[in-house]
Amino acid sequence: MVTYRTLVTVDELQSLADQQRELVLVDCRFSLGDPAAGRRAYEDGHIPGAHYADLNRQLSGPVVAGRTGRHPLPDPAKLTHLVGSWGVTETSQVVVYDDAGGAMASRAWWLLRWLGHEDVAVLDGGFADWVAAGGAPCREIPTLAISVFKPKLRSDLLVDATQASSLAQQGRLFDARGLARFRGDEEPIDPVAGHIPGARPLPFADNLDGLRFRSKAQLEARYAEAFTGTEASHCAVYCGSGVTACHDILAAAHAGFDGVKLYAGSWSEWITDPSRPVATGAD
Repeated sequence: MVTYRTLVTVDELQSLADQQRELVLVDCRFSLGDPAAGRRAYEDGHIPGAHYADLNRQLSGPVVAGRTGRHPLPDPAKLTHLVGSWGVTETSQVVVYDDAGGAMASRAWWLLRWLGHEDVAVLDGGFADWVAAGGAPCREIPTLAISVFKPKLRSDLLVDATQASSLAQQGRLFDARGLARFRGDEEPIDPVAGHIPGARPLPFADNLDGLRFRSKAQLEARYAEAFTGTEASHCAVYCGSGVTACHDILAAAHAGFDGVKLYAGSWSEWITDPSRPVATGAD
């Protein structure tokens, strides 16, 4: 039985549906600028059978001012209940999608892996590719079916601020934000501009060609260069709030470099402690 653990194409998704696999679909469309937009888009039309996952309300925990970043990890017990409400079991193939090149769906992908569920993939090309291939959007909201989902929490996939700082000094911490934010030229979201000293830029947007991921060969070349001289599992990625960093982790895994860790608090958590250093510029 074929399983997918990084990316799945629209054709492969259709094949899974034709095989009547134990398939669970999750719509992760979301806009940081308009947090209600994703839910509206979902209600206007989604892939039949897909559940909706809200980045702020379900794929993140409560923000604690002065202590957490903008998208803290959700409570594992609550996340387990959510995943169970989608009907996920240990034999389910989960496919998550969005309309942003996987920028949001990769967070759900990472969270399911964090809970110990390996058979989860992001739909390459997302909702737009599915519609372009002839998919007919559905407005019916699927019934929640509580399943027995038993998590096996993977704490090894995470690093904290202290560990991130140490990795940065070794050249093994990567920043998934755009170069302008990395350098501190601009900061449209967080109150402090710059990056963690020693971190190296690895913009997640460079994984994409439009809304699709670049070829496996192109991604392999990109991450082979980034991780030269070290194991991927000895590296970590962060971004603004722990969301798009997951895109780099997904792309690296698809290219054969699995095990890259996440600094989930990311930049927005790092800057809550004024004693932590901030770097600007290209280095």
